[in-house]
Amino acid sequence: MKNTTSLIQQVLLTFSASDFTKYRDDLSAVLFTKEKYLWLGSDETSTLERLCLIENNQFAEHKQFHVANFINLPAPEEEEIDIEGLALNEHYLWIVGSHSYKRKKTKSNKSDEKNIKRLTKVESEPNRYFIGRIPYVNGELFPSCPHPQNSDKVLSAAKLEVTDNGNLLMEALANDPHLGVFVQAEIPGKDNGFDVEGITIHQNRIFMGLRGPVLRGWAIVLEIELEDSSPGLMKLREIGEEGHKYKKYFLSLNGLGIRDIFFTGQEFIILAGPTMDLDGPVQVYSLKNDGNLQDNILYYPKVVLDIPYGNKDDHAEGITPYQDITGVPSLLVVYDSPSKKRLVDDTGVMADVFQLDAIG
Repeated sequence: MKNTTSLIQQVLLTFSASDFTKYRDDLSAVLFTKEKYLWLGSDETSTLERLCLIENNQFAEHKQFHVANFINLPAPEEEEIDIEGLALNEHYLWIVGSHSYKRKKTKSNKSDEKNIKRLTKVESEPNRYFIGRIPYVNGELFPSCPHPQNSDKVLSAAKLEVTDNGNLLMEALANDPHLGVFVQAEIPGKDNGFDVEGITIHQNRIFMGLRGPVLRGWAIVLEIELEDSSPGLMKLREIGEEGHKYKKYFLSLNGLGIRDIFFTGQEFIILAGPTMDLDGPVQVYSLKNDGNLQDNILYYPKVVLDIPYGNKDDHAEGITPYQDITGVPSLLVVYDSPSKKRLVDDTGVMADVFQLDAIG
């Protein structure tokens, strides 16, 4: 266990929707907004969860939003989006799925022979290839609505166009010299395959952190820009050299992959953890930047925080700035596979708040 000297407090997250409480063990994305709402996503559902800060150390008043009520999903909503990142930008709430293949898990109630056979099965689920936006005004979501500062402008929900290969981004990456082999070989995310975990937006430029692949210890951030192509759909803009529709940035994170990312206006804050299915280390990094990352540069972010991890539990999956409540630069952290000591009754789970001097 890492040291916890930066731990400020713990906060209780209480869920009330009966069909979601079982997923308090699978939180994978978090976003704290100025309305004092905490938005959360799970890697096992296709819904968004909103909690309200009712005390300094407690979130409750759970409200659930079905993404399918705002945007048409490529598959039934029972098939998970595997939500891995949330971001807010110009009255839009952005959501990103993992974009990953998955391999079946072994199960303790099955024989070795059957478990070995399960490990041969790799699946792709259409909803995982989701990048979308939903209009967000005063803490509420809408399929479409007038812009709150410009009634002549209409905000509308939309997603990146889907294709037989997932979506337009996956098609663009299929022949990439670094990532193409992982995309074409259909390597599962937990096997160091392609796996998006984290999204942040600056001036309509979307940055996505990759849990995998990690290439010889180098983690990758992708940058894309989207534009409307037809009602409810978006396409990739050309932003790179030679007409490329994405940019790549390579980060030295101690051999770790990216679990979450956000931009403060002065720096990128990155949650990093193992790419493979194993415990720790888990670290937070700061990359001082004005939001204009340069191509063909290897970046060396600074470690600013070690986050505790458990033994097959307490895997930090999401971070969000929380200094508006604590009064000091800080992060609220949510965990996948929380330890039993984090679970409260049948509906609650504890999150951590750490001091983080890096945020300016």
